[in-house]
Amino acid sequence: MQARIGVDKRQILALLRREVFCSATHSGHPIQLFACASNKEAQMNVRYRVELSQAERSEVMALLSGGKHAVRKLKRAQILLAADAGAGDEEIAISVGVGGSTVYRTKRRFVVGNLEAALREEPRPGAARKLTGKEEALLVATACSNPPAGRARWTRELLAGAMVRRTEHASISRETVRRRLAENDLKPWRKDMWCIPQVDGEYVARMEDVLDLYAEAPDPKRPVVCFDESPTQLIGEVRQPIPAVPGQLERYDCEYKRNGTANLFIFLDAHRPWGKVKVTDSRAAVDFAACMRELTDIDFPEADRIRVVLDNLSTHSPGALYQAFPAGEARRVLRRLEFHYVPKHASWLNMVEIEIGVLHSQCLDRRIATQEQLVSEIAAWQRQRNASGARIKWMFTTEKARAKMGRAYPEPIPLREPQAKES
Repeated sequence: MQARIGVDKRQILALLRREVFCSATHSGHPIQLFACASNKEAQMNVRYRVELSQAERSEVMALLSGGKHAVRKLKRAQILLAADAGAGDEEIAISVGVGGSTVYRTKRRFVVGNLEAALREEPRPGAARKLTGKEEALLVATACSNPPAGRARWTRELLAGAMVRRTEHASISRETVRRRLAENDLKPWRKDMWCIPQVDGEYVARMEDVLDLYAEAPDPKRPVVCFDESPTQLIGEVRQPIPAVPGQLERYDCEYKRNGTANLFIFLDAHRPWGKVKVTDSRAAVDFAACMRELTDIDFPEADRIRVVLDNLSTHSPGALYQAFPAGEARRVLRRLEFHYVPKHASWLNMVEIEIGVLHSQCLDRRIATQEQLVSEIAAWQRQRNASGARIKWMFTTEKARAKMGRAYPEPIPLREPQAKES
């Protein structure tokens, strides 16, 4: 498509002599001017010829070969590449799927400007923002406040209505509310449950105790084993799933059959690639005691002392072994165990929590109907993971804890010097 620019005959030569016009072209790219006369007036036909340098061609090819970019930007790059290859405007418009005017404007912006000017988006005219700065601040403050009586949370409709009542606007759309909230990264209709710990002296002492264990060099005679449990449901299919085929995902019925629950005891060596998962029916004190005896007698029979990192569950105590075994047996096992408890509401400090997440994502993220199948699948996953040498690389240290959480550390109370008694 060739755009025609109406000019006076006497202005053509003056236009060509202007230094500003010639210097505005990009790297000397030629502009061809064709004058043709009609009965009423003379018109000028301007054709822009695109000639990419090697550097520009490489940049355009890199843009088209990968990455996430706007569709309009990619189409402009395709236009420039096709024009550089000598394709005509109509051919480019058909192959790229744009209008002829888009081809013309892109070539003009490249020749008169540069490659960046041809690829970037021109500013588009639009309506002015409806809310002023103060009104946006009022919207944010309203979204962060308590919702109206009888409502669990703010919605966009409620916020729009509240802004109409509190400002002079006759109406405010839900889209206006959405955009202003998105700019401030606010989603008042969503809530996150979070466990807020009380950072006191006991919290800090337990945290640094566990972090120092992780930072120690590996010692086969004194291994560090992280321990925790995780419940899981046994879910069976009511109808047989349909396997995946090319062009169609696997499909399964939304209805399922619940076959009860099982408990998983997870062990993880903090310093070497070893883990173990034990499936049980329950997680009572006797189950915990049995796990501790297996740890000393089967998993680490040569260790002098096993340091166990665990949480504050009521069954995780030395007393659980006395509930399960005779006093002599309980004492024998406990002599080789050393319990290190993470702070309350700080299970993230237990390295085995990461291992549990890996187990669920790689093995348990599906429907498993029976406990026998669960045991078989977990055993296969455990063998593969231990054989691959996978282990958790713990990066959080005592020094980093003091640097990042220094403000939360309790302030030491200065000691009072004893006053001498008067004689």
